[in-house]
Amino acid sequence: MKWQNALKDYQLYLKIERGLSENSIENYSRDVEKLINYLEHHEIHESPITMTTEIVQGFIYEAAKNVNARSQSRLISGLRSFFSYLIFEDYRTSNPLELIESPKIGRKLPDTLSEDEIDTIINAIDLSKPEGERNRAMLETLYGCGLRVSELINLKISDLFFDEGFIKVTGKGDKQRFVPIIEVTQKYINIYRNEIRNHLNIQAGHEDTLFLNRRGKQLTRAMIFTIVKRLAEKIGLKKNISPHTFRHSFASHLLKNEADLRSIQLMLGHESITTTEIYVHLDKSHLTEVVEKYHPRK
Repeated sequence: MKWQNALKDYQLYLKIERGLSENSIENYSRDVEKLINYLEHHEIHESPITMTTEIVQGFIYEAAKNVNARSQSRLISGLRSFFSYLIFEDYRTSNPLELIESPKIGRKLPDTLSEDEIDTIINAIDLSKPEGERNRAMLETLYGCGLRVSELINLKISDLFFDEGFIKVTGKGDKQRFVPIIEVTQKYINIYRNEIRNHLNIQAGHEDTLFLNRRGKQLTRAMIFTIVKRLAEKIGLKKNISPHTFRHSFASHLLKNEADLRSIQLMLGHESITTTEIYVHLDKSHLTEVVEKYHPRK
């Protein structure tokens, strides 16, 4: 079995069997490609079927010189998944990553913005420019609905159910969920649609895409990151933020205001409640307030 053939089969498995997004498939593939490049560089002629733990250990040891513990752990996890797939397909009987331990890493808490910081960022948008109304609507949607950036750029007009107070969101693995949308977010989306989007020369295939660039096409993830970074620089914000920060802030603010974790999980589209629980760690003062308010011996 050749490496490139195994990699293509693995990518197909991730797409069809596991329903992963293109971004996730790229990340998993990159881990395997790094191993392939290592083997070629060192003229090691083992195939995916004959790969040994010793060779993988050598690769990880070399990779660890250039990456932090978190990246190293991610690499080990990606390779372990690839060889697990080969076992699943009966190409191998053992996983060469089975005895390789990932480095211990602390749980990284996401950066969040305060309500005042979010207001300051949104107020810094230049509404005299046509893209200003669009950018305000996008950031209000990111924060108001807790969306991932990929979910934002793929949002369709046909996904908007304002009369019912919901939007339909297509998340990871093409899983769909309905998320409540508050009236203020609806208002800014409608302003953008009626005053800006209606006057664009919309390109074929993008008629239903909600947020468009000046050429009438779908925005890229990179463009959303650039918009957020420039606004953060404009107001002199010292935090390192991204579009995802608005999603984190959405979740932590809901939790702080006593929303239950299960509801937040459903709105964020997390498969596991464990993923959502990270927000419990963001505001320890809130936990103190909960104990003081609800503990029977207070």
